Amino acid sequence: PAAAVRDLTSGGAHLSLDALGSPVTSAASVNSLRRRGRHVQVGLLPSPDGNTPVPLARAIALELELLGSHGMAAHTYPAMLELVRAGTLRPDLLVTSTITLDAAPAALAAMGGAPAAGVTVIEPWA
Repeated sequence: PAAAVRDLTSGGAHLSLDALGSPVTSAASVNSLRRRGRHVQVGLLPSPDGNTPVPLARAIALELELLGSHGMAAHTYPAMLELVRAGTLRPDLLVTSTITLDAAPAALAAMGGAPAAGVTVIEPWA
């Protein structure tokens, strides 16, 4: 994917963002950048030993900027929720499937495979 992005953008993206939290997608995101590009990592990357490999040789050679974010600060939730209430933000459009609580263990086990598009919502009352 990184090589395809570099080809399609004539040298690489100016900005990449990974919110999936996968070491593979994070590395591909960094590897897709052009010189002096910027990568934003939203959320933590899970790893057994607490260390996630990042292509630092590329980051240094191309003078890339790597930024981390835990996400939205809690004090900004009311304004965001007002945008949802008003219909300006539509998080419902991200939901691609709903499952019952009984189906949750299988869905969690499947998360180790290829990521699916969208968000699955567990409806424990269904």
